[in-house]
Amino acid sequence: MMFASALGVFVAVGLISIVFIFTIIGIASSINSTPDYSPKSNTVYKLTLDGSLSDNTEENPLAMLMGETEKALSLKDILSTIQTAKENKNISGIYIEAKSLSAGSASLEAIRRALTDFKESGKFVIAYSDNYNQGCYYLCSVADKVFLNPQGTLGLVGMASQTMFYKELLKKVGVDMMIFKVGTYKGAVEPFMLDKLSDANREQIQSYMSTIWDNVTSGIAESRNISTEDINNFANLGYAFASAEKTVECKLVDELKYRPEAEEYVKGLAGQSNKRLQTADITKIKSIKTINREKADRIAILYAEGEIKPEVSSSPYNVEQAITEKVATELIKLKNDDNIKAVVFRVNSPGGSAFVSEQIWRQVIELKKVKPIVVSMGDVAASGGYYISCAASKIIAEPNTLTGSIGIFGIFPNVTGLFNKLSLTTDIVKTNAYADLGDMSRPMREDEKVLIQSFVERGYETFLARCADGRGMSKEAINEIGQGRVWTGEQAKERGLVDELGGINKAIETAASLADLSDYSLTYVSGTKDFWKEFIEKQLGEVKVSIVKSVLGDEYEYFKNLSNIKTTTGVQARLPYDVKPL
Repeated sequence: MMFASALGVFVAVGLISIVFIFTIIGIASSINSTPDYSPKSNTVYKLTLDGSLSDNTEENPLAMLMGETEKALSLKDILSTIQTAKENKNISGIYIEAKSLSAGSASLEAIRRALTDFKESGKFVIAYSDNYNQGCYYLCSVADKVFLNPQGTLGLVGMASQTMFYKELLKKVGVDMMIFKVGTYKGAVEPFMLDKLSDANREQIQSYMSTIWDNVTSGIAESRNISTEDINNFANLGYAFASAEKTVECKLVDELKYRPEAEEYVKGLAGQSNKRLQTADITKIKSIKTINREKADRIAILYAEGEIKPEVSSSPYNVEQAITEKVATELIKLKNDDNIKAVVFRVNSPGGSAFVSEQIWRQVIELKKVKPIVVSMGDVAASGGYYISCAASKIIAEPNTLTGSIGIFGIFPNVTGLFNKLSLTTDIVKTNAYADLGDMSRPMREDEKVLIQSFVERGYETFLARCADGRGMSKEAINEIGQGRVWTGEQAKERGLVDELGGINKAIETAASLADLSDYSLTYVSGTKDFWKEFIEKQLGEVKVSIVKSVLGDEYEYFKNLSNIKTTTGVQARLPYDVKPL
């Protein structure tokens, strides 16, 4: 009876699993087989800015079933749908409804540039929000009319960066972090060794933040026909907390309207006579059938997004994208594909594993021997993200891209104090002098520290050599602008770390020019794992994540960071900050 019961449970679980997988496949298939959409005359493209934005996302068919409210938006989809709306004669204009978009300033700049191009077709762009956050307003300020709810707010307050320091906390629990790094500005290790920012780190943060903020205020000032001083006064006087009328008085908003009134205004501009505003969302615009004849000559766009990590079993609590050696494998495939005449390598990464970065760098070198490869930098392409970019034929960055951070580090914890507090002891038997190097239960010997520091310095020398070779500069010149310092794309261009400023379209044009192509088609390639393997892992992970999020609430982000630390191994070439949206 026990055997029969166990067998029954086993069969039942197997059948449920099979049904579950086929259900997922069915849902995914239904999403991917969206019927072609033909907009009626005078339709308005309603672009809702809500959720998190990344370069290239995949639909999550279980998000709604799991109660996931945060939407995932794709920069690739937004840019392509704006272009489609511009070219389609039945789309009269774009109505932006700004909610709570989480996006980097470089991505916002790319969308803003696309909207400016859209307006050149003679079609309108209207923006409305109940409450504008800073990033959404920067994007929406390019609109012909900017409307705000009469009870709404405009959150122009400026930029700030906060760093949390753990030195004294670790000291209290008996943990001593041994730091090995190269780079005066490599601030990733400062929280473990200081109790406030070093002067060098403070200098670089102030420098890149000021540059980004100057670009943001200049863009708003030009669009709104006001001065940057007016915008800074709005922020410095705390008008973000004043009544909505102050936004109109300061010429940042055209009129105060409730949503129905804003939609009525858009309906009039579009020439619609229906009772309700006739709109098409991003999903419908994506499904508009366009004539894209496949050309023999193709340019591949390879996406590399997230931290650079070894290929390890993914944590069920982290379903974010990561860059692994799969990217190197894809580069090899693209090199050997004779129909691919050039590659655009889209990099959006704060860096990570120095070893994995080296493997990807190598395949960039090998591909460049055969065909052009142009890097397009997203919100961030720093440290390891710059490592995998530096060998490209050309590098294109957004003005507000964070890049550089040429430096590496390693951290070893010594938990002797904690063991003493817990009355724990250890003993070891070994065959050779360094067999127990890295043992956390004892302080590291001086000769061991020398070995680790020399290993890190050798890694930095390799990093410098890669950058020098790729950029056609001397190691000494790279070292002067290296030292772990973070630069904006604009600053990086001045120092020779990037070639031109622009978005992914600029990178595509550059790649076509280098390959001497006038007629070509685009092929999109993901540098992630096998689709179905990743898809199933991600959906099962989403189930676990939803449960953990519901329990931990706002503390989930700290839990996720701790989970990431567990999978972080080897010497790191990583940006010293987690960059928050504008």
